[in-house]
Amino acid sequence: MAFRAIDHKQLAWTTRPHEPGEPARHVAELSELAGFAHTRANLWRYEPGAKGRRHRHPLQEETFVPLSGTLTMYLGEPPERVEVSVGSLIHVEPGTELQTANHGDEELLDVLGGAPTPPPRFQSRSD
Repeated sequence: MAFRAIDHKQLAWTTRPHEPGEPARHVAELSELAGFAHTRANLWRYEPGAKGRRHRHPLQEETFVPLSGTLTMYLGEPPERVEVSVGSLIHVEPGTELQTANHGDEELLDVLGGAPTPPPRFQSRSD
């Protein structure tokens, strides 16, 4: 098939692990649904006050595009705070420490795209 159109009603939302009483993040994985071969993408919903864990991807670049709310990013070491508003995007190079957060009073909705796709966590070996 030359294209795939995804309707928001097709999305399956998964709540990410969080501490009791802590605001949650929810993810809808888009890559398989859209048939991506060389990239990956997710749609993220952050409740007000929700934040992701600090991490880095050694090989994968990532691009974040807020659709509603304001995305707060903490980038580099030491962390630099960057606000990303609707209509803007931020591109993060591989190896950059990052953390995402929603410090606003409304839900944050953003699209995250990354490439290349990360290798499988476990690969079988035939020795």
